[in-house]
Amino acid sequence: MLVDFRPHARLRSRTSPVTVEESLGPVVGALGESDTDLSRVRVVCDWVQYKQNFRDVVEVRPILSSTPDAPLPEGVRDDDLEVAVDVRRAAGVDLRATTRAALETRETPDVVLEDWGPTRESCIWGFNALYWTALEQWEKATGQAYEQALPGGESDARNHDAARGVIRELFAVWDGLADRGALPPELYVVEIGVGNGAQARVFLDELRELDVEHGRGYYRRLHYLMCDYSPHVLDLARETVAEHAEHVSSFVMDACKPRSVLAFLQFRVFLIYISNVYDNLPTDEVAQLGGRTYLVESRAFLPAADAAEIAASVNARPDQLGGLVHALLRLGPTLLAEARPDHVSSPEDAVEFWRRTWSAVRLAERYAGLAGLDTYELSPTVNGEALRPLLESGADVRMHVSNGAVASFTETIGLLHPFGKLVCHDLFARDVGAYRTGFRGPGKYDGSVVNWVNGPLLAHIGRRRGFDVSYAPFAHRTGTNIVTMTAQVRD
Repeated sequence: MLVDFRPHARLRSRTSPVTVEESLGPVVGALGESDTDLSRVRVVCDWVQYKQNFRDVVEVRPILSSTPDAPLPEGVRDDDLEVAVDVRRAAGVDLRATTRAALETRETPDVVLEDWGPTRESCIWGFNALYWTALEQWEKATGQAYEQALPGGESDARNHDAARGVIRELFAVWDGLADRGALPPELYVVEIGVGNGAQARVFLDELRELDVEHGRGYYRRLHYLMCDYSPHVLDLARETVAEHAEHVSSFVMDACKPRSVLAFLQFRVFLIYISNVYDNLPTDEVAQLGGRTYLVESRAFLPAADAAEIAASVNARPDQLGGLVHALLRLGPTLLAEARPDHVSSPEDAVEFWRRTWSAVRLAERYAGLAGLDTYELSPTVNGEALRPLLESGADVRMHVSNGAVASFTETIGLLHPFGKLVCHDLFARDVGAYRTGFRGPGKYDGSVVNWVNGPLLAHIGRRRGFDVSYAPFAHRTGTNIVTMTAQVRD
């Protein structure tokens, strides 16, 4: 048996201390009582910081080999099972009984919403997309704007000092090009993920003010492009920046495919600004365990007790919930009420069904062996081989692939002017070791999904494409997990 206790700092915590005996002892005891081959078991203890997430306190994850009949290579460990424990929620729980129940077949089956597959293809991302397309209805039901669900109730990127710093750097680039007669007549800035437009307003206000002091007429030539997945969010953003309307255009855009809308700007954008977007894009996870490489497959389900309550609330049987959920994700709450009035009589009832289902949905996981990284498509333009230096960097590791972020990043940097820069504020894991010491998602923020982003992978891909990619703590607020990534053409 291998034990990986990741929240080691909590062993000495003064505010929320844990002990190995309390967190691990009952789990090992339950394993000892079962008929499980203990020599082929991994026990992983995490501190899941997201209060809303997709995990139970104890989970059992099968480990499937890609070549079950092949002889075991020298130095490779062949495990059958991983038992995962959320130490944060373990206090006050009968871990022995909970582990025993997780190891046994449940008498009352859960309601499965999909087949096994890569996590980026899970219906949780359908819920995520629905949240942004029907955000106005969600906010009306909850009585609060989505940004209030963020830690602190706002984005860390909305900071006047940060905006001024970026603008002064931009002016220095434009001055240099203007002095050589190489500055184009139109100066393009793109923001992806504009929220309610407050960041755009800060940037435009500060640029206009600094341009008056600078005296070179850059504001007059500025074209600011606001891009977001949500039409509702863009409507709010346009109202926020109405004072700058003649300099602003807005585009509904999938952040994973920026070139589908912005291809006309190739090599023309001086600044691309992104905040809290990458952590909300679909991602798989891969793992290197005992010398073998695995893809984490998942399957969304509703726990039996929750499914029974939700089904009763919409005049349905539990086995009908899967079809109703997928109809919701395909149609949205308003059309669902029209299509299935026998279950939801109004859009408001459909939103309530949506919220209750989202709160209850969980992810079962298993490890599926990968025959080779070259067979795995990380994104449309990046092969799985890009993961090799990270997966083989040391001890066992499970990490996000950040597929959506990689797709967005690789397309976005192609829009940059040779003197342009991408600035991104987000939840970045800055080194591979971060995945060995803590839980990095997925979690739930209100109605959306959040995962930390694989910073070393983006840096590796950027270098291979001729870009310097650097990370630094967000400089204008203390006590935040937000990291600033900067990417620009290598000198």
